[in-house]
Amino acid sequence: MKKARTLFFIFFVVLIACKDSKNQSYLPTSTGAINSMVAVVDNELWKGRVGDTIRRYFAAPIVGMPMDEPLFSIDQIAPKFFTGSIKNNRSILYVMEDSLSLGHIKTDMYATPQKVGVIKGRNEEEIIDNIGREAKKIIEAFKAMEIEAAQKRFERSLNKENVLEEKFGISLKIPSIYKVGKQEDNFVWIDREILKGTANIIVYDMPIDSFNNEATLVKDIVSMRDSIGAKYIPGPDVTGKITHMRTEPAFAPYIYPVEIAGKKGVEVRGLWDIKNYPMAGPFLTYILNDKENNRKLVLEGFVFAPATEKRNDMFELEAILKTLKFESTDR
Repeated sequence: MKKARTLFFIFFVVLIACKDSKNQSYLPTSTGAINSMVAVVDNELWKGRVGDTIRRYFAAPIVGMPMDEPLFSIDQIAPKFFTGSIKNNRSILYVMEDSLSLGHIKTDMYATPQKVGVIKGRNEEEIIDNIGREAKKIIEAFKAMEIEAAQKRFERSLNKENVLEEKFGISLKIPSIYKVGKQEDNFVWIDREILKGTANIIVYDMPIDSFNNEATLVKDIVSMRDSIGAKYIPGPDVTGKITHMRTEPAFAPYIYPVEIAGKKGVEVRGLWDIKNYPMAGPFLTYILNDKENNRKLVLEGFVFAPATEKRNDMFELEAILKTLKFESTDR
């Protein structure tokens, strides 16, 4: 009898494991455009304060952009039409009136990779309160998944140039469409053509004791960017005038704490322009404390694409910079 019970238990465990494995293997691959989401919410709620609240958080303008572009492009659909392939969207926000008041995130419910933010409330006020309380976590989950999905796409065809490892002891997963355009002793510029312009990555380092005064942090960062621009990133020839990239003087950049590849530092978002010439665009800079190599490592992405939307190009640059890996501590 003991042997029979043991065999039955083993069979039961294996059966459950196989069932779970089959459920996972049968999940379809998720779909959806970059930085898009589906909001599953009743039409009347969408037209009122609940919809306004959803848009206020999930379609908020991205900071550091020359024109307003939303965090996510939102497609709204009523719950009764939330069927079939629509369920395979990568980012889904499900909002409804219910007997429960809650907010949480589910992973890979209908497809993979997928995040589903669920917001419920017994009335509009509770729904609005729950959106306000949970929006930041859901947005972070959506964005982290988008970044990871983009990074996996990069691996299909990677740039094989190893200039970053040779000069800085680091690597980035950069799509092969990007090419090294300029390199100096302490500066590398990698770019690619996009619609009406270019997407760009630059890498350099600074002394380890740079930016240690919090009171002058913004000023010091702007000074660093402007000096690098003057030295390495010239603008078009204009008779009698000096042109080069700088930080747009009319707008202070936004600064946030960040950690990438185990290194703490700051994320800087803002606008660049060309001194004495009408060119401008958004930039994203990471300044990381690399104590092992006695330096501040600087990674930056910037886009030039006049009169076009730049959100997805900036997103791609962010995803690339976040693949940072330190290959060695010796330079």
